[in-house]
Amino acid sequence: MRTLFALVLAGLVPAAWAQTPATNPMPDGSRDMYVGLGAVSAPRYQGAHERRVTALPLLQVEWSNGVFVSGMSAGMHLSSNPVLEYGPLVALLPRRSHSGSDRDWLGAPVAAVAGESVPTFGVIDKTGQSDRPSLVPAAEKRRDNRLSGTDPIGARLQGGAFFHYYLSPSLRITNNLLGGSGRDRHGATWTVGLQHVARALSPHHTVSLSADLTLVNGSYNRSYFGVTEAESLRSGNDAYAPGGGLKDVALAARWNWALSPSWMLGSGVRAARLQGDARRSPLVERPNNVTVSTGLAYRF
Repeated sequence: MRTLFALVLAGLVPAAWAQTPATNPMPDGSRDMYVGLGAVSAPRYQGAHERRVTALPLLQVEWSNGVFVSGMSAGMHLSSNPVLEYGPLVALLPRRSHSGSDRDWLGAPVAAVAGESVPTFGVIDKTGQSDRPSLVPAAEKRRDNRLSGTDPIGARLQGGAFFHYYLSPSLRITNNLLGGSGRDRHGATWTVGLQHVARALSPHHTVSLSADLTLVNGSYNRSYFGVTEAESLRSGNDAYAPGGGLKDVALAARWNWALSPSWMLGSGVRAARLQGDARRSPLVERPNNVTVSTGLAYRF
């Protein structure tokens, strides 16, 4: 049986970064499920200097019919060929406020399937501050947070497909294509990666390694890295209209420790460097982004 457990913390890790679970042959009518709680340290938004540590739920479920839920993404394996994996994929990209926060999405892994959404402008977050841009002097805003004065981007339910090809039983080429992100919902991403599925270091310890790059269209980059004329006046950032192309390149590693047949401790680190027009955005404070996560999961 070939399985791939990926620590996916709901509401924080973008779907393009998530590992699509490998095909897991199971008896008809059965399922394999992990539920737990984890913590992640990550930049407030792509390119931010400031980091935050957040506790978030952990979820991965696979059914014998090929359907799976992994964090805030879901899909279905359609291939019966052992070296090919492909099928539809949907994923929820959390909202981004002008503070870079997506804390309103804590504890909502099922929303990826339900397609729930939240208001995208003027929302009061948990700090008691409104997302509506204020009239604070632009120079002061830019010192504190380069997103200050920019318009929030609502949560987006993306749709697309995945296609993976196995070069060997433990090495696969991965492709995730998703559309529907950004302010106008026309943003699209294509993440291509090379992944070593699992390497056993000992009877209870496995390590997965991966390298990937993400290509985006102009609509995606203008939404998440662009600055409109109106936002420039409010924020103090120079107006910027990026095009599409290579957004980032990344390396990642995951370590799983099977504490017992039912309990697993999973940890991961992902280092990404922004590229091209995304890297040159006035919103970017640091091109290198490192995300570290760990979580304890129970297998039902």
